[in-house]
Amino acid sequence: MSKPLKQIHLAAHFPGVNNTTVWSDPAAGSHIEFSSFTHFAKTAERARFDFLFLAEGLRLREQGGKIYDLDVVGRPDTFTVLAALAAVTDHLGLTGTINSTFNEPYEVARQFASLDHLSGGRAAWNVVTSWDAFTGENFRRGGFLPQDERYSRAKEFLATANELFDSWHGDEILADQATGTFLSDARAGSFVHKGPQFDIHGQFNVPRSPQGRPVIFQAGESDEGREFAASGADAIFSRYATLDAGQAFYTDVKSRLAKYGRRPEELLILPAASFVLGDTDAEAEEIAHQVRRQQVSGATALKHLEFVWNRDLSSYDPEGPLPDVDPLVGEEHISRGRAQVRMYRDPLAIAREWRELAEANKWSIRDLVINTGNRQTFVGSPATVARTINDFVQADVSDGFILVPHITPGGLDTFADTVVPLLQEQGVFRTEYEGTTLRDHLGLTHPDDRRSERVAS
Repeated sequence: MSKPLKQIHLAAHFPGVNNTTVWSDPAAGSHIEFSSFTHFAKTAERARFDFLFLAEGLRLREQGGKIYDLDVVGRPDTFTVLAALAAVTDHLGLTGTINSTFNEPYEVARQFASLDHLSGGRAAWNVVTSWDAFTGENFRRGGFLPQDERYSRAKEFLATANELFDSWHGDEILADQATGTFLSDARAGSFVHKGPQFDIHGQFNVPRSPQGRPVIFQAGESDEGREFAASGADAIFSRYATLDAGQAFYTDVKSRLAKYGRRPEELLILPAASFVLGDTDAEAEEIAHQVRRQQVSGATALKHLEFVWNRDLSSYDPEGPLPDVDPLVGEEHISRGRAQVRMYRDPLAIAREWRELAEANKWSIRDLVINTGNRQTFVGSPATVARTINDFVQADVSDGFILVPHITPGGLDTFADTVVPLLQEQGVFRTEYEGTTLRDHLGLTHPDDRRSERVAS
């Protein structure tokens, strides 16, 4: 008996100015004007996507003590943008990244409960921690926490927020005009939390929202991050969008759920995925090559090499050979706020590997960065891309993908108009929204339903 076809989940990431986007392209628009967010969100909703996703940039990256203006990650405030988008969309989920290191549970719970009310049950929270002291300098808390402490705080942060969400059961508001009785319980919203990270008590001032709690996303790649997601998240982001690596990640994370009394379908795995479309596969490959060269200018290539070499390489020719000097190894780094600094933990080994690649392939510095950096996940005609996405989901590489276009805000339009109809024809993607909340779109149960199931069992 054949396995039933999985339904594909699709979402859209509005990336801001970073190394995925080509902000210098004539087709690119503003990354801060509301009209760009509106265009992007309405395209995603027209295509019947599950949700729109916003990442978070709490400090501008630096290179050599100056703003790294080739890749600016500063973004408008998440809640402001999502609340505004709630007014111009009807079905699209609204997912925001909010840091658990520099915020407080009461404040964040209040903001997400409010967003869930304003949107009619479409709010989601991507719970992240901060990994560097550089970002922490912007906040009263300052510095950063070691990895184990970051996740300890994040776990208690989420648990505390859930206590606040659950402090209202949903039946307290009577609003009986005849008797003048508004609440059935004067203690509605009461909470007490005493733990290592938070010691708070009082009354939560936002009644229970349509989803009960926002949908919870988590983006951790480490073992602690995977365990955190398995214990309480509804979806986990993954950077593994290739067949073998994706299947390994999928199997590992799903296998962790049973110990928490959860079923595999209670945690969705959604990798980020970029794409390039053409009328033919060959045309798409050519466009993808051009996009990569737009994404990695000569100046960008040198800056990228500095992530590893930890030296000022501005005197080098990006179309010339790699530096013959070795990287500087030490605690102080020329690049601050970059995830790549963590990725390249052994810069001397990386430099040796890159020199060998460059020599074997006769690559310049720019060629090397183009060929070793992130490449587009899906490249081809609409038919090829639709088929590949479906093949990957059916093969348990993921439960769907969060699409990251290289042009904002119009880069999603062609995908919506050409790939989505093909997925719909295959019967693996919705033609209409069947529910009103993000939990409905993702096939997730309401927290109250889960609570009832536990009581019944």
